[in-house]
Amino acid sequence: MSEHTEGHYKVDSFNLDHTKVTAPFVRLAAKKVGEKGDVVSKFDIRFCQPNKEFMTTGAIHTLEHLVAEYIRDEMDGVIDFSPMGCRTGFYFTIFGDRDEEYVAGHMSSVLKKVAAWDKPVPATTEKECGNYRDHDLEGAKEWAAKWVSGIEKKGWNCYLK
Repeated sequence: MSEHTEGHYKVDSFNLDHTKVTAPFVRLAAKKVGEKGDVVSKFDIRFCQPNKEFMTTGAIHTLEHLVAEYIRDEMDGVIDFSPMGCRTGFYFTIFGDRDEEYVAGHMSSVLKKVAAWDKPVPATTEKECGNYRDHDLEGAKEWAAKWVSGIEKKGWNCYLK
């Protein structure tokens, strides 16, 4: 195992000073250019203030199902929407050179729909989901509404209070 000094980890989020950011936010975490010139952008979509709050597994799981399905109606080139292990947000990966404001606008549109969701959560059967019993629609709706409200109040920038 190699030793690391602060700020020199291979994983972007390990280098982020979690004490200096204010959730909710959208932050460009990485941008990669492939051998053929394809650009892939990865964003940190943070819902919870790091080390102060976190989502339950049921709420984060339901958010993942709803956003992963419906963000594709808002944006082209979506690759993935994946929960963070710390349960404070998600990584959103997309083809193209996108900026935070663009992603925040589209994410806000989807999360407004999630906050008002009144239909069954997609893909929640034993056949469709690896942990179909662990969903929390009400929790997902609360976190979606909180994210939208926070972005509307302070904007998407992680360093603004």
